[in-house]
Parts: sequence; structure tokens; C-alpha cells
Amino acid sequence: MGAAHHPRGAVRDDGARRPGAGGKGRVILRIAVTGADGFTGRHFIRCAQAAGHPVQVLDAELTDAHALRAQVQACEADAVLHLAGLAFVGHGDARAFYDVNLFGTLHLLEALAATGRPLRRVLLASSANVYGNRGGEAIDETRCPAPVNHYASSKLAMEHMARTWADRLPITIARPFNYTGPGQSPQFVIPKLVDHFARRAEVVRLGNLQVHREYNDVRFVCEAYLRLLQAPQAPDTVNICTGRTWDLAGVIAQLQAQSGHALRVEVDPALVRAHEVHRLCGDPARLRAAVGDIPAPTLEETLAWMLSSPA
Repeated sequence: MGAAHHPRGAVRDDGARRPGAGGKGRVILRIAVTGADGFTGRHFIRCAQAAGHPVQVLDAELTDAHALRAQVQACEADAVLHLAGLAFVGHGDARAFYDVNLFGTLHLLEALAATGRPLRRVLLASSANVYGNRGGEAIDETRCPAPVNHYASSKLAMEHMARTWADRLPITIARPFNYTGPGQSPQFVIPKLVDHFARRAEVVRLGNLQVHREYNDVRFVCEAYLRLLQAPQAPDTVNICTGRTWDLAGVIAQLQAQSGHALRVEVDPALVRAHEVHRLCGDPARLRAAVGDIPAPTLEETLAWMLSSPA
């Protein structure tokens, strides 16, 4: 890896190409992934490899700048997907959000810039939680963020920090709205519900029930990430969303219909978050403009997949 200057927006486009539909070629990228052993990382690697893209894992601790820099220096990648971080809003250590999500990302960007290697894209996974409580309308990327918890605040701080590297690295910030699938931690509400229905439990204890989320499929999110990495140009910031929302009552009704089992729902005050985001619904127009329409499984299909998959 040399020390060439890498201006914002420059892309590497010398990867191998393979024939696609209609005789068009598709760039095959060597993709470096952080957080490869996490929920999204495991699904993304399967998605990328199925499409013919070699994947390299960056598994050094984000908080260990020296180890991370050494690993990045040895990496031969054309694009980077940064998924590693603390993602559970209810995590008890507020400082850890910033140590990992903000300063860990800083260490990664420092390491990438130090190599001077020309990259097609550095895609950073942020979160739609940065928008906070924004009312009932679909949220587009021009909406002013208003985070209401440390997780979202750490992600927004990461975004601001990352933009200071935009003259050296081709950075795109992805703001995924809620998504789920097999292998997600039962700390999150959808896999928790799936687990209870699969075990035919009598009761489930939940926190805030009056919330609306998109609950998209992880396969949709991984395909969106892959298309953004491949695109010759991509927005600085882009929502990963479908604009379709559900409330928990609708999710529970779907699981009951698919499993043939009914359970009792109880509200546990210990699980009620004081600063809950009540509704998160995204506007996917910018994503579609950048990478086209992405097939998105319905919630019914996602839940059926989760019910039929081992934990």
C-alpha cells in the first residue's frame, strides 16, 4: 500500500469483471468487513460471497488503534464495510458507546487513510436512531437529527467525525432503519418474540408497546450495502429503508398466525425506556436513486424464515 493522496469521491474501478445479464459486466470487489462475526456481518458475508466478491475480515479491536492499523496495513481490499460497534440501545455503559462507535471508527479511518490505498468506497453503518422522535411522516436524509439516547448520540458524533475525512476517503454513511433476521440477539424485540413463539411460551414481557418500526429483512439491508459498495458514485448519507412500518401488535398477530400459538403479553416496567423513539419510518427515495429498486421480503416472509431457522 503506497501513500497516494485519495480525494473525496475518487473510486477504484480496476477490479475483475464478470458477465451479467444482457452482457453487461459487474465489478467484483475485494471487500474488507469489520464486525464480520456479528449478526449483520455474517449475513453480509454470505450475500457478498454468493455474488462472487472475496471478503477479508478486519477483526482487530476497534479500541486498539495499533493492532487495527497493522491489520488494515496488511489488507488488500477495494472497499470497506464498517459494521463493528455497539448496537443495543439498552447497553448499560454509556461511555462504551463513544469509545467503540466514535473513537473506534476514528481509529479505522486513520488506519485506512495511512495506507494511501485507493478505495472504491468506505461504507460506515450508522443508524436511523439519529433522527430521534420525528413525528409520523417518512424521514428523508435532509431531516435534522435529534438523538434521544447515547447509542444514537454516539452514531451521530461518528458521522460528524467521519465527514472530516471526506477529502481523503470515499465515505458513505448508511442509516439503516430497524431490521431483523435469524441469528439476531434476543435482546432485540423481534427475535425475542420469535423465540417465545417457537418455544410456545405462555407469556412474554416487553417494554414500550406503542412503537412503530420498519422491521426490515437483513437480506434487504445486506443487498443495499453491497450495491452501495459497487456503485461508481454514492450519496454522502443514505437511509437504508423501505418506508413500511409495523406496530408490535401486528408483529405478534403475524407470529400467532404462523405458529398456531397464542401467548400473553405483559409490560415490564424495567424494560420501558424513558427516551423511546416512538416511530421510525424512512423515505427510501435517495437509496432507490443511487442503486435502483431492491427486492425486500415482506414481514410475513421474514418471520417465517426466523421461525423455521435454528437459533
